[in-house]
Amino acid sequence: MADIGSVLNEEFEVITGRKNNPEEGSYTSYLFSKGTDKILKKIGEEATETVIAAKDNNKGEVISEACDLIFHLEVLMAQMDISWQDVADKIYERRQKERMNVEKEAKRKAENRTDETRID
Repeated sequence: MADIGSVLNEEFEVITGRKNNPEEGSYTSYLFSKGTDKILKKIGEEATETVIAAKDNNKGEVISEACDLIFHLEVLMAQMDISWQDVADKIYERRQKERMNVEKEAKRKAENRTDETRID
């Protein structure tokens, strides 16, 4: 089984390599040469295709379209000098904030708790 982090990082290295050293005939190099608008158009197309595959309840097709969507997102990330580490850091930050909010809510509920005492 492939490790998602390794796979994404390896693919991203290839993509950034094409950005820094364009190769004739490379689809990735073509996208970079056409600019951000073309990359955004492809992200939109792939997102729509992912939605259609999901509506058709076609798991295999959703996986394929998700791969295409992630690839084009990685091209945009490279175009904008955003790394997977930047994304991971933001996800971590959000999870920490969410965890903190859950803990605050639990503490608030505990402090406002009223113990019911029954007198019969």
